[in-house]
Amino acid sequence: MSIQRALISVSDKSGIVDFAKQLHELKVEILSTGGTAKALRDAGLPVVEVSDYTGFPECLDGRVKTLHPKVHGGFLFIRGNAEHEARAKELGIPPIDLLVVNLYPFEQTVAKAGVTRDEAMENIDIGGPAMLRGAAKNHESVTVITDPADYEPVLLELRENGDTTLKTRQMLAAKVYQRTAAYDGAIANYLSGGASFSVSLPLHTTLRYGDNPHQKAALYGSFSDYFTQLHGKDMSYTNVLDIEAAAELVCEFNRPVVAILKHTNPCGVGLDEDLRAAWDKAFETDKQAPFGGVIVCNRPLTESLARVISGIFTDIIIAPGFDAEARAMLQKKKNLRLIQYSEAFARTLDNPAPVIKSAPGGLMVMDRDARARGLEGLDEKVVTRRQPSKDEIEAMRFGWKVVKHVKSNAILFCGKDRTLGIGAGQMSRVDSCRIAVWKAREAGLSLDGSVVASDAMFPFADGLIAAAEAGATAAIQPGGSVKDPEVIAAADERGMAMCCTGVRHFWH
Repeated sequence: MSIQRALISVSDKSGIVDFAKQLHELKVEILSTGGTAKALRDAGLPVVEVSDYTGFPECLDGRVKTLHPKVHGGFLFIRGNAEHEARAKELGIPPIDLLVVNLYPFEQTVAKAGVTRDEAMENIDIGGPAMLRGAAKNHESVTVITDPADYEPVLLELRENGDTTLKTRQMLAAKVYQRTAAYDGAIANYLSGGASFSVSLPLHTTLRYGDNPHQKAALYGSFSDYFTQLHGKDMSYTNVLDIEAAAELVCEFNRPVVAILKHTNPCGVGLDEDLRAAWDKAFETDKQAPFGGVIVCNRPLTESLARVISGIFTDIIIAPGFDAEARAMLQKKKNLRLIQYSEAFARTLDNPAPVIKSAPGGLMVMDRDARARGLEGLDEKVVTRRQPSKDEIEAMRFGWKVVKHVKSNAILFCGKDRTLGIGAGQMSRVDSCRIAVWKAREAGLSLDGSVVASDAMFPFADGLIAAAEAGATAAIQPGGSVKDPEVIAAADERGMAMCCTGVRHFWH
């Protein structure tokens, strides 16, 4: 049984004109509504308006367009069922074999700053989900598409067979119910004002394993919209965590940057217009930790950088692109994962999705700490007698953006374009400071004239004093401790400059 009639009504019109043109070439009649019908007509395609098809006009400001028995009956009557077919014929309900619908952008609308309740309500789609659910229920006979990524696979089957396979229709129906569940969940979350929370995401891929090989793991959602694996073995749970952490770090910077991470912690970060030079600055911080780690940059990876890092055993290399020579060189390593991140990922950090963690009996949901905060007006946040120099202010800005990505308690020594020593994840901040100093000395790096950054307040003066004794001349920290006067006094006694951002960036 071939597809003879399609109904197309989409909010996201990407690819729809080309898809409809190819349906027309396959002699499929096209029904449509509103803006979609106009877009198809403007492209020279013959379109039957749904209101003409049903004999009932759109009304109530377009709220009622497709809610009609001739539409839903066309999806729902069971083909091959004599009673259904006779009744459909009696009522003048022809079959609709293909439905293409994507929904009003409710999630994007409510994510906008300052959105009104009326605007949110007008972006709740009614007819779209009703049609999708009806067509998907009858997927034995009806093909239903809600994702533009499925246009080409469906066209391929139509060109070959005139229809889609049952396996394809079942897969597409599953995607429909995943989409409508997520859509309804988003609406419920909004209307409840946080009193309920639901999430529904399709399986993206099963992962090699979780934290350990005996733990199963899977990845859900649209990861491939933001990251593309170009080479290497399949990813594990920890690889996904590393990729996200690394890409978030380099997206903090506008200038070219190279970072090296291990277990999501940065162990070296360098800034330079030449990526090869940026690498040297990052690598000098810690020449042992990069073994089996992650290398990331925020510019297309060059051949000169690929040449030097190809000699190091690395698990993952991440960049927004790879020069052809660099990619060819790195792909000689069979197991090395090459990951490309898209511009869309950087944009998500300006309107980030929440962090979701399991908890006994349910979930915890938290706003994502996506961008370093507290750097605006830094000159006005000096709490010491001595004002920081221009270079120290620049180093503070650099260090604050990096220390945000170090596991708490976090202490970081830096210059204005490189890390010098990093202490992460200790139970006491002074211990993190001691580790950072030790790491710098192990690397043969001087901390004289450095800036120290602390992701949270110094609860006592001991951490600051240890940093000063190691050579730091300036500090950046949130402030807010009851011991702030003692910490500031310790800085003044040692001639240090210090800024308090008023914002902490704890990371557990």
